[in-house]
Amino acid sequence: MISKWGGTMKVLVIYTHPNHQSLSYSFLQKVLEGSRENPAVSQIRTLDLYEEGFNPVLIFNETKRRRDMHKDPALEKYREMLLWADKIVLVYPIWWGRPPAMLLGFIDQMFASGFAYRDKGGLLPEGLLKGRSVVCISTMKGPALYPLLWLNNAHKVLMRKALFRFVGIKRVKFFEFGNMESPKGRHEAKLDRVYRYFRTVAR
Repeated sequence: MISKWGGTMKVLVIYTHPNHQSLSYSFLQKVLEGSRENPAVSQIRTLDLYEEGFNPVLIFNETKRRRDMHKDPALEKYREMLLWADKIVLVYPIWWGRPPAMLLGFIDQMFASGFAYRDKGGLLPEGLLKGRSVVCISTMKGPALYPLLWLNNAHKVLMRKALFRFVGIKRVKFFEFGNMESPKGRHEAKLDRVYRYFRTVAR
């Protein structure tokens, strides 16, 4: 889906949850609602990985090699989406302390050498997705401090350092919401927080 307004910022929203009745879907709607009211936003595209039928399974064999993944024609439209975007928004639940396998499979295939980064022979590669920013919006059943205190902040380390910084994206913001299956989870306040952020955010 592509929507157009009058600003200059292009927003790609990648939604990863199989249920459109979920709280994650409500957060997706608030991202879209706030972005549509933001005068800085020119276009919004939404990619629903489950609805898309994206195949997260990596396949390497004699004819499909890892080193060629960056030019796989089956993934061309997703590469175009990532290059098109100024801001990439990921909306997903936290399952077992990390994003769903569907999203991780998308990351495995899309953030490939030759497209998202280039090896230079040193300790770190050259990131090829510089200039973009990312927002990660995640929900979980456990308390908000659970990933920090129990898992050494593994989710944020994975996304910010192991993935986005590796490919040249330095601006990464998190909305990591806990207690989301509790009636005391302050759902409406958290949904409104996301809406207000996207209504006013610039690049």
